[in-house]
Amino acid sequence: MASLKEIKTRIASVNSTRKITSAMKMVASSKLHHAQVAIQNMLPYENLLEHILKSFLISMPEVQSVFAQSHKGVKHVVLVVYSSNSSLCGGFNANVLRMMEQVVKEYRSQNVEVTIYPIGRRVEERVDRDGYAKAGSFMELAEKPNASQCAEIARKLGKQYLNGEVDKVELIYHHFKSAGSQVLTRRQFLPIDLSTESIGAYNDRDLSSNMVTAKAQEYLRKNKKNDEKSEQEVHPLNDDFIVEPDLETVIKKLVPKLLDLMVYTALLDSNASEHAARMVAMQAATDNADDLLHDLNLEYNKSRQAAITSELLDIVGGSVNN
Repeated sequence: MASLKEIKTRIASVNSTRKITSAMKMVASSKLHHAQVAIQNMLPYENLLEHILKSFLISMPEVQSVFAQSHKGVKHVVLVVYSSNSSLCGGFNANVLRMMEQVVKEYRSQNVEVTIYPIGRRVEERVDRDGYAKAGSFMELAEKPNASQCAEIARKLGKQYLNGEVDKVELIYHHFKSAGSQVLTRRQFLPIDLSTESIGAYNDRDLSSNMVTAKAQEYLRKNKKNDEKSEQEVHPLNDDFIVEPDLETVIKKLVPKLLDLMVYTALLDSNASEHAARMVAMQAATDNADDLLHDLNLEYNKSRQAAITSELLDIVGGSVNN
């Protein structure tokens, strides 16, 4: 059995670790809130853009965008992979890197050239380590999402696709559904799917709460104490409109904007998912520290009681002998 001094040292060490994990959980919770606000601020634009585009596609199904036309053969694929710059977020980065490696292996087995846009330090380090072809460094985006830089990436990819330099583009990221659920997603970026059913398919986020434990979420559902989520409803557009110069030109303008939005939305989803995953990991670490402290305190009390009992026995034994 460990001595009282050793147990006290371990208790102090676990207490110090618990303070750190608890503080990191609070920081992650605050950052998650800001990430959710960023997504909420983007939703009105996303909903209205998709509504306008869908209205045009329904009214002119025969018109096709050059970005929606597949190339005959796939010889060069680009992967835009989103990770975080830091760790301590559970399996968030490991899952992304694992899927990236699987996709690269899949395409290489088909003799397809693969280039990676690494958004985040973790994925960039893995790309450099394994010698994959990369198209630049975008670590600052993982920490501070920027719509204009995302638009530059989308425009560059679109230009390469139109010039035939790239035959297919895919996004690999965590889709943020709620604070307790982030879905690892592999999404085709180019050629873009312009079917009206696909528009809005990824707009299923719950931004009303940052509670991550199952018990907390169940309590909120039962007692209906969730903050009322302001639903971003798009007002119906007048379908009887006159378009200048023509619908085809408008589609050519809208589709690139949708591509810009897809890159930026994936970045916001990945950013929110990172903070949610870190909050879950730090909550789990804090709970484990609490359990360990309980066991250590119990062991300490048992050892202390044993020491007191031993001293009493020595005292009683000495008085009997006298």
